[in-house]
This record gives sequence, structure tokens and C-alpha cells, in this order.
Amino acid sequence: MMDQEIEEAEHTESLGPTEDPDLSSVLITLLKGVIYRDEQERVYATLNRLQFSVRDYVSVLGLELLIDEAEGFAFLKSRTETIESETQKKPRLVARRPLSFHVSLLLALLRKKLAEFDATGGETRLVMSRDEIVDLVRVFIAEVTNETRQMDQWDAHISKAVDLGFLRRLRTREGYSGHFEVRRILKAFVDAQWLSDLDGRLEAYRRHLRGESPTDEGAGDE
Repeated sequence: MMDQEIEEAEHTESLGPTEDPDLSSVLITLLKGVIYRDEQERVYATLNRLQFSVRDYVSVLGLELLIDEAEGFAFLKSRTETIESETQKKPRLVARRPLSFHVSLLLALLRKKLAEFDATGGETRLVMSRDEIVDLVRVFIAEVTNETRQMDQWDAHISKAVDLGFLRRLRTREGYSGHFEVRRILKAFVDAQWLSDLDGRLEAYRRHLRGESPTDEGAGDE
């Protein structure tokens, strides 16, 4: 009996991190995307309890855990690494996704709108209609003869922002409501320093749409 108890104790100590069901659940959820406190309260609480184990585990994968307690979300990102030779570079589990000019512009304007919304100190969720989002970019849109086609293109850019997790479509019992929630994860990808340079970047966007060289005076870096 004693030998069996010792064997069971040794087996318990040798369990890997993914054999803990709570840790496994948190890791799987993180690898799928962002965890929001208001949507996944139990998983978010478990993550906080196990965050040191999570950090150790994902570091093996070249990832780091970021938790924003103020905004109530957590996600994984690739660790910042020093420059390595091509033969030393490790494969990335979280791939970098280059954004088109128009999607970058849309995210920049949404980030600015979110900062203005937060400054009012009112509601915590920024909800915008499709027309309100299009109005943000309208000043940057060159006049065209086929406005319907242009709006279809901006609908595609909005859908891309949804796919990236920066916007969330809101639905009613009848279906899609035509409104979107601006997700706070956008603040983690467009930081305060970037936002402080936003006016210069927006001027660069205007010059781009006018066909001027991005190196002209007043243009910013994307």
C-alpha cells in the first residue's frame, strides 16, 4: 500500500503543465485569441490565478502573455527578440499580418475615436454604426463616380477589422444590427506614443490619397 502511494505521488509530481485541466483550458483559449473579462469572467479569473504557469509555458513557444487589468483583456504576442541570422530565426507561432493602407487608416481613426470617447468619462463600450464608421474615413476618401462600389470596398475593410478582432458585430434577435463595438484590444496595438503622432500620420494619409510623395514635408511614417 505504501509503495502504491509513493508511486501515485511521484506520478502527480511529474504531470506536465497541460495535464492541469484549468491550465489547459486557459492556454487553448489564449491560443485562439483575446480573453475579455466581461465575456469570459471565469476563464479570465483562472488566467490571473495561473498566470505565472501560463507565462512559463508560453515562453517555450516564443510567446509572452500580456494582461491589461485596467481594460480587462489578455492576449499572447510574439516575444521581442534581438536580430538573429536567417539560420537562427525561430518559426513564429503568432504570425505577423501586414495591413493594407486603408485598413491601417481605419484602425488609426478608430483608435483616435476611442481616445476621445474615453476622455468623456461616460460609457465603457464604444458602439458605432456602419455609417458612423464610414463618416470617420469619408474626409480621406477621394471623390469617385461609383460611390456604391467605394462603399462596398469600405465594408470589406470594416469586415477585415472584425476578422482581426478590433471590431465586433452586434446582433439582435432579428440578426445583425448594423452596429459595431470598438474592441479595447485596439489600445494594445496602437499605443499612446503612436497616438500622440497621429495627426502627423493622418496628414500622411491625406497626402497619400492626393498622390503626393510620402517624403513631402508633414508626412509621417506608417
